[in-house]
Amino acid sequence: MNNTTNLENQNFESFKEGNETAFGYFYEKYFRRIQSFCVQFIYDAEEAENLAQEAFVHLWQNRDTVDSTNGIQSFLYTYSKSKCLNLIRHNKVKDKFKNDLLNQKERELDIEVLNSISFDTLELTELERIIQESISDLPPKTREVFIKKRFENKKNSEIAEEMQVTLKAVEAHMTKALKILKTKLSDYLFLIFIFICNN
Repeated sequence: MNNTTNLENQNFESFKEGNETAFGYFYEKYFRRIQSFCVQFIYDAEEAENLAQEAFVHLWQNRDTVDSTNGIQSFLYTYSKSKCLNLIRHNKVKDKFKNDLLNQKERELDIEVLNSISFDTLELTELERIIQESISDLPPKTREVFIKKRFENKKNSEIAEEMQVTLKAVEAHMTKALKILKTKLSDYLFLIFIFICNN
Protein backbone atom coordinates (compact mmCIF):
# COMPACT_ATOMS: atom_id res chain seq x y z
CA MET A 1 0.00 0.00 0.00
CA ASN A 2 2.78 2.43 0.95
CA ASN A 3 4.65 1.74 -2.30
CA THR A 4 1.48 2.36 -4.28
CA THR A 5 0.79 5.55 -2.35
CA ASN A 6 4.35 6.77 -2.88
CA LEU A 7 4.10 6.06 -6.61
CA GLU A 8 0.79 7.94 -6.77
CA ASN A 9 2.27 10.93 -4.96
CA GLN A 10 5.40 10.98 -7.12
CA ASN A 11 3.36 10.84 -10.30
CA PHE A 12 1.01 13.50 -9.00
CA GLU A 13 3.85 15.90 -8.25
CA SER A 14 5.35 15.29 -11.69
CA PHE A 15 1.92 15.69 -13.30
CA LYS A 16 1.50 19.06 -11.59
CA GLU A 17 4.85 20.12 -13.02
CA GLY A 18 3.69 19.26 -16.54
CA ASN A 19 5.28 15.85 -16.93
CA GLU A 20 3.46 14.02 -19.73
CA THR A 21 4.60 10.59 -18.57
CA ALA A 22 3.00 11.19 -15.18
CA PHE A 23 -0.14 12.39 -16.94
CA GLY A 24 -0.09 9.14 -18.92
CA TYR A 25 -0.04 7.20 -15.65
CA PHE A 26 -3.35 8.73 -14.56
CA TYR A 27 -4.74 8.47 -18.08
CA GLU A 28 -4.13 4.72 -18.12
CA LYS A 29 -5.56 4.36 -14.64
CA TYR A 30 -8.80 6.26 -15.16
CA PHE A 31 -9.62 6.53 -18.87
CA ARG A 32 -11.65 3.32 -19.22
CA ARG A 33 -13.53 4.06 -16.02
CA ILE A 34 -14.54 7.49 -17.30
CA GLN A 35 -15.48 6.14 -20.71
CA SER A 36 -17.61 3.37 -19.17
CA PHE A 37 -19.20 5.88 -16.84
CA CYS A 38 -20.23 8.07 -19.79
CA VAL A 39 -21.45 5.31 -22.08
CA GLN A 40 -23.98 4.08 -19.53
CA PHE A 41 -25.86 7.34 -19.83
CA ILE A 42 -25.42 8.56 -23.39
CA TYR A 43 -25.55 5.05 -24.93
CA ASP A 44 -22.91 5.89 -27.54
CA ALA A 45 -19.48 4.27 -27.12
CA GLU A 46 -17.77 6.55 -29.61
CA GLU A 47 -19.20 9.71 -28.08
CA ALA A 48 -18.36 8.43 -24.61
CA GLU A 49 -14.75 7.97 -25.68
CA ASN A 50 -14.73 11.53 -27.03
CA LEU A 51 -16.09 12.86 -23.76
CA ALA A 52 -13.50 10.90 -21.78
CA GLN A 53 -10.74 12.30 -24.00
CA GLU A 54 -12.12 15.78 -23.48
CA ALA A 55 -12.17 15.26 -19.71
CA PHE A 56 -8.48 14.40 -19.71
CA VAL A 57 -7.61 17.33 -21.96
CA HIS A 58 -9.47 19.58 -19.54
CA LEU A 59 -7.64 17.95 -16.62
CA TRP A 60 -4.27 18.60 -18.26
CA GLN A 61 -5.14 22.21 -19.02
CA ASN A 62 -6.34 22.79 -15.46
CA ARG A 63 -3.85 20.64 -13.55
CA ASP A 64 -2.84 23.63 -11.43
CA THR A 65 -6.33 23.60 -9.86
CA VAL A 66 -6.02 20.00 -8.61
CA ASP A 67 -4.43 19.73 -5.20
CA SER A 68 -4.25 15.99 -4.56
CA THR A 69 -4.35 12.57 -6.22
CA ASN A 70 -7.95 12.11 -5.02
CA GLY A 71 -8.70 15.44 -6.65
CA ILE A 72 -7.93 13.91 -10.05
CA GLN A 73 -10.77 11.38 -9.70
CA SER A 74 -13.13 14.03 -8.45
CA PHE A 75 -12.22 16.38 -11.31
CA LEU A 76 -12.69 13.74 -14.01
CA TYR A 77 -16.00 12.37 -12.77
CA THR A 78 -17.46 15.79 -12.06
CA TYR A 79 -16.45 17.15 -15.46
CA SER A 80 -17.72 14.04 -17.24
CA LYS A 81 -21.04 14.17 -15.43
CA SER A 82 -21.49 17.78 -16.49
CA LYS A 83 -20.65 17.01 -20.12
CA CYS A 84 -23.01 14.00 -20.17
CA LEU A 85 -25.88 16.12 -18.90
CA ASN A 86 -25.08 18.88 -21.39
CA LEU A 87 -25.10 16.36 -24.21
CA ILE A 88 -28.40 14.89 -23.06
CA ARG A 89 -29.95 18.34 -23.04
CA HIS A 90 -28.33 19.27 -26.35
CA ASN A 91 -29.82 16.18 -27.98
CA LYS A 92 -33.23 17.29 -26.76
CA VAL A 93 -33.72 14.26 -24.58
CA LYS A 94 -35.44 16.68 -22.26
CA ASP A 95 -38.12 17.20 -24.93
CA LYS A 96 -38.68 13.46 -25.30
CA PHE A 97 -38.98 12.71 -21.61
CA LYS A 98 -40.54 14.50 -18.69
CA ASN A 99 -38.38 16.75 -16.55
CA ASP A 100 -38.53 14.30 -13.67
CA LEU A 101 -36.89 11.62 -15.83
CA LEU A 102 -34.02 13.95 -16.61
CA ASN A 103 -33.65 14.70 -12.92
CA GLN A 104 -33.68 10.96 -12.24
CA LYS A 105 -30.93 10.53 -14.83
CA GLU A 106 -28.86 13.12 -12.97
CA ARG A 107 -29.40 11.29 -9.68
CA GLU A 108 -28.32 8.06 -11.34
CA LEU A 109 -25.16 9.79 -12.53
CA ASP A 110 -24.39 10.82 -8.96
CA ILE A 111 -24.95 7.27 -7.71
CA GLU A 112 -22.80 5.86 -10.50
CA VAL A 113 -19.99 8.21 -9.51
CA LEU A 114 -20.20 6.90 -5.96
CA ASN A 115 -20.20 3.30 -7.11
CA SER A 116 -17.32 3.87 -9.49
CA ILE A 117 -14.89 5.00 -6.80
CA SER A 118 -13.72 2.48 -4.25
CA PHE A 119 -11.86 3.35 -1.06
CA ASP A 120 -9.97 1.09 1.25
CA THR A 121 -9.89 1.43 5.04
CA LEU A 122 -6.65 3.43 5.05
CA GLU A 123 -8.03 6.00 2.60
CA LEU A 124 -11.20 6.43 4.64
CA THR A 125 -9.18 6.78 7.83
CA GLU A 126 -7.04 9.44 6.20
CA LEU A 127 -10.10 11.28 4.97
CA GLU A 128 -11.65 11.16 8.43
CA ARG A 129 -8.40 12.54 9.90
CA ILE A 130 -8.44 15.45 7.44
CA ILE A 131 -12.04 16.29 8.34
CA GLN A 132 -11.38 16.11 12.08
CA GLU A 133 -8.25 18.26 11.81
CA SER A 134 -10.11 20.88 9.79
CA ILE A 135 -12.88 21.02 12.40
CA SER A 136 -10.31 21.25 15.20
CA ASP A 137 -8.69 24.22 13.48
CA LEU A 138 -11.90 26.26 13.61
CA PRO A 139 -11.99 29.18 16.09
CA PRO A 140 -13.10 27.88 19.52
CA LYS A 141 -16.64 29.31 19.62
CA THR A 142 -17.22 28.58 15.96
CA ARG A 143 -16.06 25.00 16.48
CA GLU A 144 -18.34 24.61 19.51
CA VAL A 145 -21.37 25.84 17.57
CA PHE A 146 -20.54 23.61 14.60
CA ILE A 147 -20.16 20.49 16.76
CA LYS A 148 -23.38 21.14 18.65
CA LYS A 149 -25.27 21.70 15.41
CA ARG A 150 -23.80 18.96 13.20
CA PHE A 151 -22.84 16.24 15.64
CA GLU A 152 -25.21 16.76 18.55
CA ASN A 153 -28.15 17.70 16.28
CA LYS A 154 -29.15 20.64 18.45
CA LYS A 155 -31.40 23.45 17.30
CA ASN A 156 -30.07 26.98 16.96
CA SER A 157 -32.26 28.09 19.87
CA GLU A 158 -30.81 25.35 22.11
CA ILE A 159 -27.26 26.29 21.16
CA ALA A 160 -27.95 29.97 21.77
CA GLU A 161 -29.34 29.21 25.22
CA GLU A 162 -26.47 26.89 26.18
CA MET A 163 -23.78 29.30 24.99
CA GLN A 164 -25.69 32.39 26.15
CA VAL A 165 -25.49 34.07 22.76
CA THR A 166 -28.09 35.33 20.30
CA LEU A 167 -29.64 33.29 17.50
CA LYS A 168 -27.92 35.57 15.01
CA ALA A 169 -24.58 34.82 16.64
CA VAL A 170 -25.21 31.07 16.26
CA GLU A 171 -26.13 31.53 12.61
CA ALA A 172 -23.06 33.69 12.05
CA HIS A 173 -20.78 31.05 13.60
CA MET A 174 -22.32 28.30 11.42
CA THR A 175 -21.90 30.41 8.30
CA LYS A 176 -18.29 31.09 9.26
CA ALA A 177 -17.61 27.41 9.99
CA LEU A 178 -19.06 26.23 6.69
CA LYS A 179 -17.15 28.89 4.77
CA ILE A 180 -13.85 27.92 6.40
CA LEU A 181 -14.43 24.17 5.95
CA LYS A 182 -15.52 24.61 2.34
CA THR A 183 -12.29 26.47 1.62
CA LYS A 184 -10.06 24.02 3.51
CA LEU A 185 -11.75 20.91 2.17
CA SER A 186 -12.58 22.14 -1.32
CA ASP A 187 -10.52 19.42 -2.97
CA TYR A 188 -12.15 16.74 -0.81
CA LEU A 189 -15.84 17.79 -0.84
CA PHE A 190 -16.77 15.19 -3.41
CA LEU A 191 -14.89 12.47 -1.52
CA ILE A 192 -16.33 13.56 1.82
CA PHE A 193 -19.80 13.01 0.37
CA ILE A 194 -18.73 9.51 -0.63
CA PHE A 195 -17.20 8.97 2.81
CA ILE A 196 -20.49 9.94 4.48
CA CYS A 197 -22.47 7.64 2.20
CA ASN A 198 -20.18 4.73 3.07
CA ASN A 199 -20.62 5.17 6.82
